[in-house]
Amino acid sequence: MPVITLDGHRLEVPAGKTIIEAAYENGLQIPHFCWHPALSVAGNCRMCLVEVGLPRRRPDGSLELDAEGQPLIAFLPKLQIACATPVADGMVVNTKSERAVQAQQAVMEFLLINHPLDCPICDEAGQCKLQEYAFRYSRRVSRFQEEKVHKPKRIIWGPGVIFDAERCILCSRCIRFANEIAKQPVLTFVERNDRVTIELYPGTEFDSPYSMNVIELCPVGALTSRDFRFQARVWEMSFTDSICPGCARGCNIRIGVHHNEILRLEPRRNLHVNQYWMCDEGRLTQYGFVNHNRVNGPQLRRTATGQLEPTTWEEAYEAVAAALRRYKPTEIAIIGSGRLTNEDAYAVVKFARTVLRTPHLDFPRRDDPYFGDDFLRCRDRNPNTVGVLEIGLKPAAGGLSLAELPEQVRYGSVRCLYIVEEDPAALSPELQQALEDAEMVIVHASNYSSTTAHAHIVLATTTYAELEGTYTNIQRRVQLLRPAVATKERPRFQGMAMSRWDKFGAWNDRWAHGPQRDCRQTWQHLREIARRLGTTWKWSRSEEVFQELAHEIPSFAGMTYELLEAYGGIVLGKGRSPDPVPPLRYESHVLKP
Repeated sequence: MPVITLDGHRLEVPAGKTIIEAAYENGLQIPHFCWHPALSVAGNCRMCLVEVGLPRRRPDGSLELDAEGQPLIAFLPKLQIACATPVADGMVVNTKSERAVQAQQAVMEFLLINHPLDCPICDEAGQCKLQEYAFRYSRRVSRFQEEKVHKPKRIIWGPGVIFDAERCILCSRCIRFANEIAKQPVLTFVERNDRVTIELYPGTEFDSPYSMNVIELCPVGALTSRDFRFQARVWEMSFTDSICPGCARGCNIRIGVHHNEILRLEPRRNLHVNQYWMCDEGRLTQYGFVNHNRVNGPQLRRTATGQLEPTTWEEAYEAVAAALRRYKPTEIAIIGSGRLTNEDAYAVVKFARTVLRTPHLDFPRRDDPYFGDDFLRCRDRNPNTVGVLEIGLKPAAGGLSLAELPEQVRYGSVRCLYIVEEDPAALSPELQQALEDAEMVIVHASNYSSTTAHAHIVLATTTYAELEGTYTNIQRRVQLLRPAVATKERPRFQGMAMSRWDKFGAWNDRWAHGPQRDCRQTWQHLREIARRLGTTWKWSRSEEVFQELAHEIPSFAGMTYELLEAYGGIVLGKGRSPDPVPPLRYESHVLKP
């Protein structure tokens, strides 16, 4: 492979790579605006201009050497753009030479001439490349005293995106994304010189299912979210890595929280799963239910009033245990969910098989052909169908499937329904009738629903944003979720390793503000109920549940939370030989604490 020298670092680089790719694959930075590893090269921002030299050669092809025996380097008369210049053996690249620094400063000066000085009201402030580079690479003063060029503002491009032409630095990332990734070529440059701007083609709008990815892709504040605009400053928020529960793809996301409520979701790089993107529906629909319509604490339906009323956890668990004792194993059916984490699904299966000894265990599938596409979105709207099936959440020999359950409830063969993080009443009229016919309905629920309306006992349960656990996606990749929202059970994630939360920026005083709901994870509920029914489980953390799961289920063998975190998830059956992390150490966004 070619060997190059970049700012004094000797790098062995695969042939065909560009200078900027070689830098980022080796943890080095070259400033840039228009380049992105998933898009074609445009080379129009010129921020990545570098000094490039090659060894001098004699007419016979041999290298010219200096007095110390080192090759003499002939630098090209003009600076080269690192994003489009391929590496060559012996190449020397300087990004910090006097010529390169002057070029960076000149580019920044031109970009800032007409850029509005509105950082205090810009949603991008705090994670803006232009802002960052203005400190790192600019002269920090402007020689331009004339009137700035004014362009249109607050232009609605589509249902999710608003464009501010004055802030745009014309990097063309959004145009290339629309053409190459979203496959909706509706954006183009118009006009010339300092009047250049971006417009939609007449009669079109940018309404691709992936259109909002241009918001993170934009290196400045020209593109903003109609959903998030002006809700919070980035430095007022905490960001936690997680997994989108919208479908079986398991897109890696970052959850932005302010005052203990989710304000936005944004994609997180994982080249194995979702590359750099996520769909708009996942971005917009997978946090409202975390903030609103929540079940807060345990509730019992009182005989005197017929209403669900708050109670203590002790009384609720005793009531559940007492209710379950009244029925034979075959009279109890458990309806699980494809939204359960692997840890919770394991606890449900263990509870059904070893504590209740019921064969009736199933969960609803969610196949949505109108949602799936040939890029990221999956027809399976459950985030963990693969995981719960692998763990065994399905009818045992002689057990009832979900389709058979309503008839057996109507005949009185099944008298108690135990529903875990699912809303069967919303799935079909038959299941709703089964809830009405059952003698006892026990529900684990995070939100009020048509199912909780029929429940005799409700145990408040965490959402994906409040728990620690794992999902297994459609590619059979097990991925780790971290809690982004605090609960009364773990107000500041007490008991977790401090270093772990420091790494994710999740430990700060902002957790002390905002609502903290009284809810627990499903495995915690089942542990307490199992103890009252005579079985002791010694789990105190999700990680301990996962350790037992990995020991008991061969396809999970060798997996740990640390490995899942390090490798961006691990495919089932590869716990001891995980896929290597893709080498490109590139983040499309500057994120400051």
